[in-house]
Amino acid sequence: MMQRAAFLSVEKSLLGQAWLPRLDARGEALAEQMRQNGVASSVVARILAGRGVTAETAATFLSPTIRALLPNPQTFTAMDAAAGRIAQAIHAGERIGIFGDYDVDGAASSALIARYLRHFGLDAEIYIPDRIFEGYGPNVEAMRTLAARASLIITVDCGTNSATPIAAARAAGADVVVLDHHQQAGGLPDGTPVVNPNREDDMSGQGHLCAAGVVFVTLVAVSALLRKQGRQPPDLMELLDLVALATIADVVPLVGVNRAFVTRGLAVARGGGKAGLQALANAARINEPLTPYHLGYMVGPRINAGGRIGDAALGARLLVTDDAGEALAIAAKLDELNTERQAIEARMLEEALAEAEAEMARGDGPPVIIAANDSWHPGVAGILAARLKERFHRPAFAVAFNPSGIGTGSGRSITGFDLGRLVRQAVDAGLIIKGGGHAMAAGLTVEKNALGALRSWMDEHAAKAVAKLSADRALTIDAALSAEAATPELHAEIERAGPYGTGNPSPMFVLPFHTVRALRWVGNGHLKLTLAAQTGATIEAMLFRADTSPLGEALVEAGSSRLHIAGSLSRNFWQGRERIELRVVDAVLA
Repeated sequence: MMQRAAFLSVEKSLLGQAWLPRLDARGEALAEQMRQNGVASSVVARILAGRGVTAETAATFLSPTIRALLPNPQTFTAMDAAAGRIAQAIHAGERIGIFGDYDVDGAASSALIARYLRHFGLDAEIYIPDRIFEGYGPNVEAMRTLAARASLIITVDCGTNSATPIAAARAAGADVVVLDHHQQAGGLPDGTPVVNPNREDDMSGQGHLCAAGVVFVTLVAVSALLRKQGRQPPDLMELLDLVALATIADVVPLVGVNRAFVTRGLAVARGGGKAGLQALANAARINEPLTPYHLGYMVGPRINAGGRIGDAALGARLLVTDDAGEALAIAAKLDELNTERQAIEARMLEEALAEAEAEMARGDGPPVIIAANDSWHPGVAGILAARLKERFHRPAFAVAFNPSGIGTGSGRSITGFDLGRLVRQAVDAGLIIKGGGHAMAAGLTVEKNALGALRSWMDEHAAKAVAKLSADRALTIDAALSAEAATPELHAEIERAGPYGTGNPSPMFVLPFHTVRALRWVGNGHLKLTLAAQTGATIEAMLFRADTSPLGEALVEAGSSRLHIAGSLSRNFWQGRERIELRVVDAVLA
């Protein structure tokens, strides 16, 4: 990757990375072919070519549909048994319990099933565990409680690695169906259908789905069975706003059917959608049509706030209700909890950064950062890990210890490093009590006196892979752009190749030879800039969380120097007027 000539000859930016053109010679030729054949405009053709799209596959990519991209449910291991048991429960009018995770994916998955069952007059009980007192996934006591009130329990976004609690539920008289997407660690629950594209014997090739995506595919199979029985299922397309929310918030790759989930789900949300989503959008002061950015950075964090520092069930309740008044009340509470979470996070982040800076001061620093503290709130550990990963560009964990010396930690990874696998290996090595996750995010439970050994073990097992990823680190550029060219029309063209996110990154543009005309701090540590081209044309730009980024400090010091500045374009509505802004990600002195 590093052999390609640097874009604008930038071999080391203010963030210490090279800038590389996304397109090689073959990609340039492919983009030109699509442009000449009228498949796409010049800028969209470059974006498509940079993502491996050809002239033959461009139409499907630009207009992703559920019909064309939905996988056959029968390709999932255990789908027949799972869908059959759910259809049987619906046909017989059984009492059904739903056990979900406390994050956005768990809340959306729980609401998805609950709304589906409501169509048949079944009022399912949703159980969301408390993050601090119960932890992730099913526990024996909770499963026994549900089993006393339901003949079928469906676990969503959890359950794959919960053999003992599921055995307890079955012993108490309930059947269990697992709908999950987390990586398998050990044996699966006995006598239980586990639909999970990431189980070791699944050949569906759909490991990129979030839990809500797995639930949706399962409900497609359930609907087919019910139609054969003469029952009319609900319109699943009207539930896709929940799947889109979970897909974005769980940061799964926007490839395959995930792109159709988000595209169609956003259309449902913009057309009215669920009362809870609309109430939360209002609470977040979103005054424009919902985008993936809104779901990932404004709606999602507010739902997560309930699970982090408040009532973990609030998110699911919000997404299930059709009562506008109840939705407004829950949304207001989640917004309040999110503000509280931000205050807690700010204090913890200062401490975490100080600890990590001390670690990084010794040579190249550890390949995996592990910051820990006795006074941290475990519900905010995942956010801390994400901030540390962003700041130091390597996998990171934040661990909160309780008075008994047991630490609950969350980790976030960098592209190319499978953090879930590393955690499972640590479990096998006896270094942590339990742990699991997937490539980009993982959780663990560790004793305080084992933390030193865990750090040393991770240093040894991750050093080579992280060092290679760091050496190859680069920002991939789609094209150069000037301030005057950043128009709403151009942005509309770019959006044709969306939705953007993990697996389909937002196109990255460089504004060459631009000067910072004005600069000011706004919000909670963000930097607002006015950039001027050599022609005098200007564009507004934003560097988020600039107060904890070396780039923020560098831009302040650069003053009115001429810069090449890199970022993605976004649309901003203000007082009824649309304006295109640049979300800054890197820069270099020109």
